[in-house]
Amino acid sequence: MEFIDLRSDTVTHPTPEMREAMATADVGDDVYGDDPTVNRLQDRAAELMGKEAALFVPSGTMGNLAAMLAHCQRGDEVIIGNKNHSFLFEAGGLSALGGIHSYQVPNQPDGSLLAADVEGAIRPDDPHDPITRLVCLENTHNRCGGTVQGVQYTQDIAALAHRHGLRVHLDGARIFNAAAALGVPARNLAEPADSVTFCLSKALCAPVGSLLCGDRDFVKRAHRARKMLGGGMRQAGVLAAAGMVALEKMVSRLGEDHERARKLATGLGAIPGIRLDAGTPATNMVFFELMPAVKTSVNEIQTALRAQGILVSPTGARRFRLVTHYWIDDTGVEKAVAALAKALS
Repeated sequence: MEFIDLRSDTVTHPTPEMREAMATADVGDDVYGDDPTVNRLQDRAAELMGKEAALFVPSGTMGNLAAMLAHCQRGDEVIIGNKNHSFLFEAGGLSALGGIHSYQVPNQPDGSLLAADVEGAIRPDDPHDPITRLVCLENTHNRCGGTVQGVQYTQDIAALAHRHGLRVHLDGARIFNAAAALGVPARNLAEPADSVTFCLSKALCAPVGSLLCGDRDFVKRAHRARKMLGGGMRQAGVLAAAGMVALEKMVSRLGEDHERARKLATGLGAIPGIRLDAGTPATNMVFFELMPAVKTSVNEIQTALRAQGILVSPTGARRFRLVTHYWIDDTGVEKAVAALAKALS
Protein backbone atom coordinates (compact mmCIF):
# COMPACT_ATOMS: atom_id res chain seq x y z
CA MET A 1 0.00 0.00 0.00
CA GLU A 2 1.21 3.50 -0.84
CA PHE A 3 0.68 5.63 2.26
CA ILE A 4 -0.27 9.28 2.57
CA ASP A 5 2.16 10.18 5.33
CA LEU A 6 1.10 13.17 7.45
CA ARG A 7 3.16 12.28 10.52
CA SER A 8 5.80 14.94 9.84
CA ASP A 9 7.70 16.70 7.06
CA THR A 10 10.71 14.66 8.19
CA VAL A 11 9.28 11.74 6.18
CA THR A 12 9.99 13.46 2.86
CA HIS A 13 12.08 11.53 0.35
CA PRO A 14 14.72 13.17 -1.86
CA THR A 15 13.43 14.31 -5.23
CA PRO A 16 14.68 12.75 -8.49
CA GLU A 17 16.82 15.85 -9.05
CA MET A 18 18.40 15.40 -5.62
CA ARG A 19 19.16 11.75 -6.34
CA GLU A 20 20.87 12.73 -9.59
CA ALA A 21 22.89 15.44 -7.83
CA MET A 22 23.96 12.97 -5.16
CA ALA A 23 25.08 10.43 -7.77
CA THR A 24 27.27 12.96 -9.58
CA ALA A 25 28.52 15.08 -6.65
CA ASP A 26 32.11 16.27 -6.46
CA VAL A 27 33.49 15.06 -3.14
CA GLY A 28 36.53 15.35 -0.93
CA ASP A 29 37.24 14.81 2.76
CA ASP A 30 35.16 17.28 4.75
CA VAL A 31 37.12 16.69 7.96
CA TYR A 32 40.09 18.17 6.09
CA GLY A 33 37.79 20.88 4.75
CA ASP A 34 38.28 19.93 1.11
CA ASP A 35 34.89 18.60 0.05
CA PRO A 36 33.92 21.17 -2.58
CA THR A 37 30.19 20.43 -2.47
CA VAL A 38 30.03 20.78 1.31
CA ASN A 39 31.95 24.05 1.06
CA ARG A 40 29.53 25.40 -1.54
CA LEU A 41 26.57 24.40 0.62
CA GLN A 42 28.05 26.07 3.69
CA ASP A 43 28.79 29.26 1.77
CA ARG A 44 25.26 29.37 0.37
CA ALA A 45 23.69 28.71 3.77
CA ALA A 46 25.70 31.52 5.36
CA GLU A 47 24.63 33.87 2.57
CA LEU A 48 20.94 33.01 2.99
CA MET A 49 21.09 33.56 6.76
CA GLY A 50 23.16 36.74 6.52
CA LYS A 51 26.02 35.22 8.53
CA GLU A 52 29.77 35.01 7.99
CA ALA A 53 30.06 31.22 7.97
CA ALA A 54 28.15 27.96 8.26
CA LEU A 55 28.75 24.36 9.28
CA PHE A 56 27.10 21.27 7.78
CA VAL A 57 25.93 18.88 10.51
CA PRO A 58 24.06 15.55 10.33
CA SER A 59 20.99 16.75 12.24
CA GLY A 60 19.27 19.74 13.75
CA THR A 61 19.69 18.22 17.20
CA MET A 62 23.47 18.11 16.72
CA GLY A 63 23.41 21.65 15.33
CA ASN A 64 21.54 23.01 18.34
CA LEU A 65 23.80 21.19 20.79
CA ALA A 66 26.96 22.27 18.98
CA ALA A 67 25.69 25.85 19.15
CA MET A 68 25.14 25.62 22.90
CA LEU A 69 28.57 24.07 23.42
CA ALA A 70 30.12 26.85 21.36
CA HIS A 71 28.30 29.61 23.25
CA CYS A 72 28.46 28.22 26.81
CA GLN A 73 30.86 26.74 29.33
CA ARG A 74 29.93 23.92 31.71
CA GLY A 75 27.76 25.29 34.51
CA ASP A 76 26.47 28.20 32.42
CA GLU A 77 22.72 28.69 32.03
CA VAL A 78 20.55 29.00 28.94
CA ILE A 79 17.12 30.67 29.01
CA ILE A 80 14.75 28.55 26.94
CA GLY A 81 11.02 28.13 26.42
CA ASN A 82 9.35 25.24 28.20
CA LYS A 83 7.95 24.01 24.87
CA ASN A 84 11.09 24.51 22.79
CA HIS A 85 12.35 21.55 20.81
CA SER A 86 15.82 21.70 22.38
CA PHE A 87 14.28 21.36 25.83
CA LEU A 88 11.59 18.76 25.07
CA PHE A 89 12.92 16.54 22.31
CA GLU A 90 16.71 16.49 22.20
CA ALA A 91 17.34 13.91 24.94
CA GLY A 92 18.60 16.46 27.48
CA GLY A 93 21.84 16.84 25.57
CA LEU A 94 22.54 20.37 26.75
CA SER A 95 22.78 19.12 30.34
CA ALA A 96 23.92 15.52 29.82
CA LEU A 97 26.69 16.31 27.33
CA GLY A 98 27.25 20.04 27.79
CA GLY A 99 26.85 20.43 31.55
CA ILE A 100 24.66 23.42 30.74
CA HIS A 101 21.85 24.40 33.10
CA SER A 102 18.48 25.43 31.66
CA TYR A 103 16.06 28.06 32.93
CA GLN A 104 12.68 27.32 31.38
CA VAL A 105 10.26 30.17 30.87
CA PRO A 106 6.71 29.64 29.56
CA ASN A 107 6.09 29.84 25.85
CA GLN A 108 3.03 31.89 25.01
CA PRO A 109 0.35 30.23 22.84
CA ASP A 110 1.96 31.74 19.73
CA GLY A 111 5.35 30.31 20.68
CA SER A 112 6.89 33.57 21.78
CA LEU A 113 8.64 34.34 25.06
CA LEU A 114 7.58 37.42 26.99
CA ALA A 115 10.40 39.93 27.23
CA ALA A 116 9.63 40.37 30.93
CA ASP A 117 10.01 36.63 31.50
CA VAL A 118 13.35 36.56 29.69
CA GLU A 119 14.67 39.56 31.60
CA GLY A 120 13.40 38.12 34.88
CA ALA A 121 15.30 34.90 34.22
CA ILE A 122 18.69 36.60 33.87
CA ARG A 123 20.75 35.74 36.94
CA PRO A 124 22.48 38.39 39.06
CA ASP A 125 26.25 38.41 39.36
CA ASP A 126 26.26 36.22 42.46
CA PRO A 127 28.50 33.22 43.20
CA HIS A 128 25.42 31.25 44.29
CA ASP A 129 23.95 31.42 40.77
CA PRO A 130 24.92 29.92 37.43
CA ILE A 131 26.04 32.44 34.82
CA THR A 132 23.33 33.30 32.32
CA ARG A 133 24.97 33.00 28.92
CA LEU A 134 22.41 32.32 26.20
CA VAL A 135 18.78 32.75 25.11
CA CYS A 136 17.29 30.12 22.79
CA LEU A 137 14.39 30.86 20.44
CA GLU A 138 12.50 28.71 17.93
CA ASN A 139 10.94 29.67 14.57
CA THR A 140 8.64 28.17 13.39
CA HIS A 141 7.56 26.92 16.77
CA ASN A 142 6.71 23.24 16.56
CA ARG A 143 4.79 22.46 19.76
CA CYS A 144 2.92 25.77 19.71
CA GLY A 145 1.28 24.88 16.40
CA GLY A 146 3.94 25.55 13.78
CA THR A 147 3.53 29.22 14.62
CA VAL A 148 5.65 32.00 13.16
CA GLN A 149 7.78 34.45 15.11
CA GLY A 150 8.05 37.82 13.38
CA VAL A 151 11.08 39.94 12.63
CA GLN A 152 10.30 42.55 15.27
CA TYR A 153 9.89 39.95 18.01
CA THR A 154 13.27 38.40 17.29
CA GLN A 155 14.87 41.83 17.12
CA ASP A 156 13.36 42.82 20.46
CA ILE A 157 14.42 39.66 22.32
CA ALA A 158 17.90 39.80 20.79
CA ALA A 159 18.29 43.46 21.73
CA LEU A 160 17.27 42.64 25.30
CA ALA A 161 19.73 39.75 25.47
CA HIS A 162 22.56 41.77 23.98
CA ARG A 163 22.01 44.62 26.45
CA HIS A 164 22.74 42.10 29.19
CA GLY A 165 25.76 40.64 27.43
CA LEU A 166 23.96 37.44 26.40
CA ARG A 167 24.03 35.58 23.10
CA VAL A 168 20.98 34.37 21.16
CA HIS A 169 20.62 31.06 19.35
CA LEU A 170 17.69 30.54 16.99
CA ASP A 171 16.46 27.01 16.32
CA GLY A 172 15.26 27.76 12.82
CA ALA A 173 14.63 24.17 11.77
CA ARG A 174 11.72 25.44 9.63
CA ILE A 175 12.84 29.06 9.23
CA PHE A 176 12.06 28.97 5.51
CA ASN A 177 8.46 28.07 6.34
CA ALA A 178 8.35 31.09 8.63
CA ALA A 179 9.81 33.28 5.90
CA ALA A 180 7.27 31.99 3.37
CA ALA A 181 4.38 32.67 5.76
CA LEU A 182 5.58 36.21 6.47
CA GLY A 183 6.71 37.02 2.93
CA VAL A 184 10.18 38.09 4.06
CA PRO A 185 13.68 36.75 3.35
CA ALA A 186 14.81 34.16 5.89
CA ARG A 187 17.89 36.26 6.65
CA ASN A 188 15.61 38.95 8.12
CA LEU A 189 14.45 36.44 10.73
CA ALA A 190 17.97 35.15 11.40
CA GLU A 191 19.84 38.44 11.45
CA PRO A 192 19.18 39.43 15.10
CA ALA A 193 20.42 36.06 16.40
CA ASP A 194 24.09 35.27 16.97
CA SER A 195 23.60 31.76 15.60
CA VAL A 196 20.90 29.88 13.73
CA THR A 197 20.26 26.30 12.68
CA PHE A 198 18.01 25.21 9.85
CA CYS A 199 17.08 21.76 8.53
CA LEU A 200 17.40 20.47 5.00
CA SER A 201 15.66 17.18 5.78
CA LYS A 202 12.18 18.41 6.66
CA ALA A 203 10.04 20.33 4.18
CA LEU A 204 13.07 20.90 1.92
CA CYS A 205 13.17 17.14 1.15
CA ALA A 206 16.91 16.48 1.45
CA PRO A 207 17.64 13.07 3.00
CA VAL A 208 20.04 14.23 5.73
CA GLY A 209 21.48 17.36 7.24
CA SER A 210 21.20 20.76 8.85
CA LEU A 211 23.26 23.94 8.77
CA LEU A 212 24.54 25.91 11.75
CA CYS A 213 25.38 29.52 10.92
CA GLY A 214 27.08 32.39 12.73
CA ASP A 215 30.24 34.46 12.69
CA ARG A 216 33.56 32.83 11.85
CA ASP A 217 34.82 32.58 15.42
CA PHE A 218 31.57 30.95 16.53
CA VAL A 219 31.61 28.45 13.65
CA LYS A 220 35.22 27.58 14.47
CA ARG A 221 34.17 26.67 18.03
CA ALA A 222 31.11 24.82 16.74
CA HIS A 223 33.32 22.85 14.35
CA ARG A 224 35.29 21.53 17.33
CA ALA A 225 32.01 20.67 19.09
CA ARG A 226 30.78 18.83 16.00
CA LYS A 227 33.94 16.71 16.00
CA MET A 228 33.49 15.95 19.71
CA LEU A 229 29.91 14.85 19.08
CA GLY A 230 30.94 12.49 16.29
CA GLY A 231 29.64 14.67 13.48
CA GLY A 232 32.81 14.87 11.41
CA MET A 233 31.85 13.34 8.06
CA ARG A 234 34.18 12.45 5.19
CA GLN A 235 32.83 12.45 1.61
CA ALA A 236 29.75 14.33 2.77
CA GLY A 237 29.36 16.08 -0.56
CA VAL A 238 27.06 13.22 -1.56
CA LEU A 239 24.64 14.56 1.06
CA ALA A 240 25.45 18.23 0.56
CA ALA A 241 24.55 17.94 -3.13
CA ALA A 242 20.95 17.16 -2.18
CA GLY A 243 21.09 20.11 0.21
CA MET A 244 22.08 22.44 -2.62
CA VAL A 245 19.06 21.32 -4.64
CA ALA A 246 16.91 21.83 -1.54
CA LEU A 247 18.01 25.45 -1.23
CA GLU A 248 17.78 26.16 -4.94
CA LYS A 249 14.46 24.46 -5.73
CA MET A 250 12.45 23.70 -2.59
CA VAL A 251 12.43 26.95 -0.62
CA SER A 252 10.35 28.83 -3.17
CA ARG A 253 7.52 26.26 -3.17
CA LEU A 254 6.82 26.06 0.59
CA GLY A 255 3.73 28.23 0.20
CA GLU A 256 2.10 25.29 -1.60
CA ASP A 257 2.43 23.20 1.55
CA HIS A 258 0.87 25.98 3.60
CA GLU A 259 -2.06 26.24 1.19
CA ARG A 260 -2.66 22.49 1.38
CA ALA A 261 -2.53 22.69 5.16
CA ARG A 262 -5.30 25.31 4.99
CA LYS A 263 -7.37 23.03 2.75
CA LEU A 264 -6.78 20.17 5.16
CA ALA A 265 -7.88 22.30 8.11
CA THR A 266 -11.01 23.41 6.28
CA GLY A 267 -11.95 19.80 5.57
CA LEU A 268 -11.24 18.62 9.10
CA GLY A 269 -13.15 21.52 10.60
CA ALA A 270 -16.33 20.23 8.96
CA ILE A 271 -16.07 16.80 10.62
CA PRO A 272 -18.18 16.40 13.78
CA GLY A 273 -16.07 15.64 16.81
CA ILE A 274 -12.97 17.56 15.69
CA ARG A 275 -11.96 20.86 17.25
CA LEU A 276 -9.20 22.70 15.42
CA ASP A 277 -6.70 24.74 17.42
CA ALA A 278 -7.33 28.46 17.12
CA GLY A 279 -5.42 29.90 14.19
CA THR A 280 -4.28 26.56 12.81
CA PRO A 281 -2.54 26.24 10.44
CA ALA A 282 0.05 28.99 10.73
CA THR A 283 2.33 27.18 8.29
CA ASN A 284 2.34 23.51 7.27
CA MET A 285 1.06 21.98 10.53
CA VAL A 286 -2.58 21.35 11.43
CA PHE A 287 -3.31 20.70 15.11
CA PHE A 288 -6.66 19.46 16.38
CA GLU A 289 -8.20 17.65 19.32
CA LEU A 290 -11.06 15.24 19.73
CA MET A 291 -14.16 16.70 21.37
CA PRO A 292 -15.56 15.02 24.52
CA ALA A 293 -18.35 13.32 22.58
CA VAL A 294 -15.77 11.23 20.69
CA LYS A 295 -15.19 8.00 22.63
CA THR A 296 -12.73 6.48 20.14
CA SER A 297 -9.14 6.70 21.37
CA VAL A 298 -6.35 8.34 19.40
CA ASN A 299 -4.66 4.96 19.02
CA GLU A 300 -7.83 3.43 17.58
CA ILE A 301 -8.14 6.33 15.17
CA GLN A 302 -4.49 6.00 14.20
CA THR A 303 -5.01 2.30 13.47
CA ALA A 304 -8.20 2.92 11.49
CA LEU A 305 -6.47 5.56 9.39
CA ARG A 306 -3.49 3.32 8.71
CA ALA A 307 -5.85 0.67 7.37
CA GLN A 308 -7.06 3.30 4.89
CA GLY A 309 -3.51 4.26 3.86
CA ILE A 310 -3.18 7.39 6.03
CA LEU A 311 -0.34 7.77 8.53
CA VAL A 312 -0.80 10.25 11.40
CA SER A 313 0.93 10.94 14.69
CA PRO A 314 -0.91 11.73 17.95
CA THR A 315 0.64 14.45 20.12
CA GLY A 316 -1.42 13.83 23.23
CA ALA A 317 -4.24 11.82 24.73
CA ARG A 318 -6.78 13.65 22.56
CA ARG A 319 -4.62 15.54 20.07
CA PHE A 320 -3.13 15.13 16.61
CA ARG A 321 -0.64 17.01 14.46
CA LEU A 322 -0.87 16.59 10.68
CA VAL A 323 1.95 18.00 8.55
CA THR A 324 1.83 18.75 4.84
CA HIS A 325 4.90 18.60 2.63
CA TYR A 326 6.15 18.11 -0.94
CA TRP A 327 4.80 14.56 -1.19
CA ILE A 328 1.24 15.49 -0.12
CA ASP A 329 -0.87 16.64 -3.05
CA ASP A 330 -4.49 17.83 -3.24
CA THR A 331 -5.73 14.28 -3.70
CA GLY A 332 -3.85 13.23 -0.56
CA VAL A 333 -5.54 16.00 1.40
CA GLU A 334 -8.97 14.91 0.18
CA LYS A 335 -8.30 11.27 1.04
CA ALA A 336 -7.07 12.19 4.51
CA VAL A 337 -10.20 14.21 5.25
CA ALA A 338 -12.46 11.43 4.01
CA ALA A 339 -10.55 8.82 6.03
CA LEU A 340 -10.82 10.83 9.24
CA ALA A 341 -14.54 11.38 8.67
CA LYS A 342 -14.97 7.62 8.27
CA ALA A 343 -12.84 6.83 11.35
CA LEU A 344 -14.99 9.15 13.48
CA SER A 345 -18.35 8.11 12.05
